[in-house]
Amino acid sequence: MKIFLTGGTGFIGSHVLKQLLASDIEVIAHRRKESSSPNIQIRDSISWLTKPISEIDESDFQGVDVLLHLASHSVQYPFDSLQNNIHFNVVEPLGMFEKAYQAGVNKYVVAGSCFEYGLSGERYEYIPAKAPLEPTNDYATSKAMSFLAFRQFALNKKVSLSYQRIFHAFGEGQPDNRLWPSIKNAALEGKDLELTQGEQIRDFVLVEEVAEKLIRASAAIKVLDRVILVENIGSGSPQSISEFAKYWWEFWGASGTLKTGALPYRDNEVMRFVPELK
Repeated sequence: MKIFLTGGTGFIGSHVLKQLLASDIEVIAHRRKESSSPNIQIRDSISWLTKPISEIDESDFQGVDVLLHLASHSVQYPFDSLQNNIHFNVVEPLGMFEKAYQAGVNKYVVAGSCFEYGLSGERYEYIPAKAPLEPTNDYATSKAMSFLAFRQFALNKKVSLSYQRIFHAFGEGQPDNRLWPSIKNAALEGKDLELTQGEQIRDFVLVEEVAEKLIRASAAIKVLDRVILVENIGSGSPQSISEFAKYWWEFWGASGTLKTGALPYRDNEVMRFVPELK
């Protein structure tokens, strides 16, 4: 199997790339800039395709079986404008999909976001993959729009699409301003850490597990024709943010204090995000 991977220098993409290179799967890894590199150490030789997504052409997909699209724009708060999110998360990738299709690619796996569910997440104890999409920020709105666009693309072209909505991935290589690295860094440095009240219920899943499931989805779509699958990726073990923080705080033997309640919740904070898993 030959996979064309976008987002291979990102947090999740770096782990996917590492696992792909350790297997017998051939991979072409796309990156936008020569200076971009994976978030984690990868010793294997990487076959990079370096150019903006808008400049990818049909010849770049020669012999490709599956397009695994993980690249996303403005994932972290504060988010870019809605217009830019739509351009980089919908318009440009859709153009790339068209080039792949013209080259003969008919299998597509896309990483979505749990935040596409938005406010509808609070109406479910376990969010089904068919739940309404009610995003509450510009990034999540663009991802919901990308799902609708890629789904329509698959219907129009009669190709297979596996859309995988990822819940709260954490682990090595995650940006320092995210929750898990913030806890780790403060704990190991003996500092205090300010948090919200932490009552939000989340499904935290190790990034290595997310990578493995995305690769499995790619292998599964390889043998299916003209199907559209929408699935959630999570751990199946919901917990509050305060419980998650306390566990890792104690795991690293922190000497500082977790200052729960020191920070306010964000605007439009959704208090429960827990997926229904198959």
